[in-house]
Amino acid sequence: MNILSNKVKIKKPKKKLGRGIGTGKGKTSGRGIKGQKSRSGVAIKSFEGGQMPLYRRLPKRGFNPINKNKIAKINLDQLQNFIDNKRVDPSNLINLENLKKKNIIKKTYLKFKILANGNLKTKLDIEADYSSVAAKEKIEKIGGIIKIKNPK
Repeated sequence: MNILSNKVKIKKPKKKLGRGIGTGKGKTSGRGIKGQKSRSGVAIKSFEGGQMPLYRRLPKRGFNPINKNKIAKINLDQLQNFIDNKRVDPSNLINLENLKKKNIIKKTYLKFKILANGNLKTKLDIEADYSSVAAKEKIEKIGGIIKIKNPK
């Protein structure tokens, strides 16, 4: 039988450094002799002498989109919860401005989207930037109206 099979995981213990010359990793502990890399606390992977390192020369953009649309997402069960707690009046139009005034959506959000998680019991008139297909169906099934601002 092959010892190195996929069924049995063999974990070799880490080689202990600096435990005598007979271990094979004694004295200099595999670091060679002298020099900067043999010392402790050395990080020279990004060091380029006196030159400004590449990671500091390049602009830090990363995974943050420059023109990101901040979209607030509200589920139907959250809307129903706000209606039950008298934070939203179902007779009024529910749109971004009204939700910002009631402090349901933060003022930094520019658009908002209705999602279909949960159930809605109250008939609503909603004006949103986006809506999922299932959310639109649920709102119209109850008899509510949903208006999408700029449909694509």
